[in-house]
Amino acid sequence: MNVLTINNYLFCINSGYIVANKKINTMKRYIILALSLVCLFSLEVSAQKERKFIREGNDLFKGNKYENSEVEYRKALNKKNNSYEAAFNLGDALYKQKKYKEAYEQFENLAKVEQDPNKLSQLLYNMGNTMLEQKKFDESIQLYKQSLRFNPKSAAAKYNLEYARRQKKQQQKQNKNQKNKDKNKKDDKKNKDQKNKDKQDKQNKDKQDKKKQDKQNKDKQNQQKKEKDKQQQNGDKDKQKQQPQKNKISKQDAQRLLKALQNDEKKVQQKVQKAKAKALKAKRRRINKDW
Repeated sequence: MNVLTINNYLFCINSGYIVANKKINTMKRYIILALSLVCLFSLEVSAQKERKFIREGNDLFKGNKYENSEVEYRKALNKKNNSYEAAFNLGDALYKQKKYKEAYEQFENLAKVEQDPNKLSQLLYNMGNTMLEQKKFDESIQLYKQSLRFNPKSAAAKYNLEYARRQKKQQQKQNKNQKNKDKNKKDDKKNKDQKNKDKQDKQNKDKQDKKKQDKQNKDKQNQQKKEKDKQQQNGDKDKQKQQPQKNKISKQDAQRLLKALQNDEKKVQQKVQKAKAKALKAKRRRINKDW
């Protein structure tokens, strides 16, 4: 029943009271009664349409056509906006479509005004299920506890409460393992980076040492070459100095050489004198012979 229909109904009733208080005539009373019956009939037709949409929605829901069932439940709410059944079933249809946020809001709006403990317990239970599906275990645990306060005998709420608790512990364990895994991964990456850095530093040091050694070897080669060139230059100078000295003799050697030459010359003169004397003697012998 929508607001307009209720207002029309109330208007019809109030009109009947007003007319009665004014002692209207019988004809008018019949007219008012007829109008009241029309109003009641209109309300009944609206209620029937609401029930029709709910039934169609339920049939579609059973056939797993949740999106189509949602449409029918909304049609039922358009006919009667305070229909608990249509609103509750709409929440279920949203839940089945995994529209958990919308389903939670639907059940929450009903829970705010609901006074019946059993219905309130069921609403809180469904709200807990929407949180459980979103892995919000703390929220779902609190909602299941509230559901059990209104209906302590609810086996479904008890089971889901324990399930949510186990899932929370498992999540905490997984988070801890993941945290340790991330830490180990971070440490491994840090160690790997350090090894790579050490390796790179060693390679850079080796390059620098090689470069330094090459420079030292090159400097040594250049120095050796310079020394060799210098020695060669000095050797050439020594040669140039030694060559004229070959013709130079000491004073003592010169005197010995001169004396030797004089002795040789003297010997030669002696030989010559002897030869001359011999020749002269031979000549005299020939002359004497001739005589």
